[in-house]
Amino acid sequence: MRGLRDRVVIVTGGAGGIGSATCRRFAGEGARVAVFDIDAAAAGRLAAEIGDAARAFACDITDHAATAAAVAAAEAALGPVHALVNNAGWDIFRLFKDSTPEEWRKLIDINLVGALNMHHAVLPGMLARRAGRIVNIASDAARVGSSGEAVYAACKAGLLGFSKTLAREHARHGITVNVVCPGPTDTALFAGYKQGAGNPEKLDEAFRRAVPMGRIGTPDDLPGAILFFASDDAAYITGQVLSVSGGLTMAG
Repeated sequence: MRGLRDRVVIVTGGAGGIGSATCRRFAGEGARVAVFDIDAAAAGRLAAEIGDAARAFACDITDHAATAAAVAAAEAALGPVHALVNNAGWDIFRLFKDSTPEEWRKLIDINLVGALNMHHAVLPGMLARRAGRIVNIASDAARVGSSGEAVYAACKAGLLGFSKTLAREHARHGITVNVVCPGPTDTALFAGYKQGAGNPEKLDEAFRRAVPMGRIGTPDDLPGAILFFASDDAAYITGQVLSVSGGLTMAG
C-alpha cells in the first residue's frame, strides 16, 4: 500500500492476536513498528521475531502519564509517529445484571480510557506536523449489540462516537481517524469470552452458522483493512467504520 514505507506506527495490544498480525504486516510493508503491550516479554519476543523494523515498549494504556512516556520513548527510538492503531482490549462474558462495578471500571479503563490516553499522547505531534493516521479497533458489538458484552459494547460504541468527532475536528489538519470493527475472531480474547459463556463449542458452532462466509475470523483477516486506513490510499477517507466480520453484520 502507498505511503507506509519508513513510516512509524504504534500498535497497542501489539503482542496479541490481531495486534501481532498487524505489526508483522506493517513491517512487511516497510514501516517501523512500535509494539506497545502491557506484557513486556511478549512484546519483546514479537519485536525480536520481526527484526530491525520493530521495537517493543511496555505500556499500561490505562495510565495517562505512562502512556505519554511510552510514546515519547517510541519517538526517540524510531522517529515521529505517523500512524496509531488502538488495538488493545479486554472483555469478559457476563450478563449485565451479574456484573460488578469493578468489572465495569476495568472494561472502561482498557477499552475506552486507554484509547483516549493514546490519542492524547500522539495528537500534539501529528498536529504539529499536520499529518497522521489513526485507526481505532472497535467491535461489531458496538454496532448491533452482543449478549453478555453490555459494558464492552458500550465502550466500543463510545469509541465510534469519539473517532467520528476527532475525524471532524482534525480533518483540516491532515489527520484521518477511522474505525475497524472485527466480528468474532479467533484470538485469546475471544477464547476467554467463550469460556465465560460456559459452552465454548456450542457458541463456536452458533457463530459459524451465523457468519455468511461460514467460519470464524482469524487475526490475519484484519491487517488488510487496518493498513488500508493507515496508508496514503485512504488519504481522503475519514470518520468511517468498516466491519470485518465475514458478513455477520452488514450495517450501511
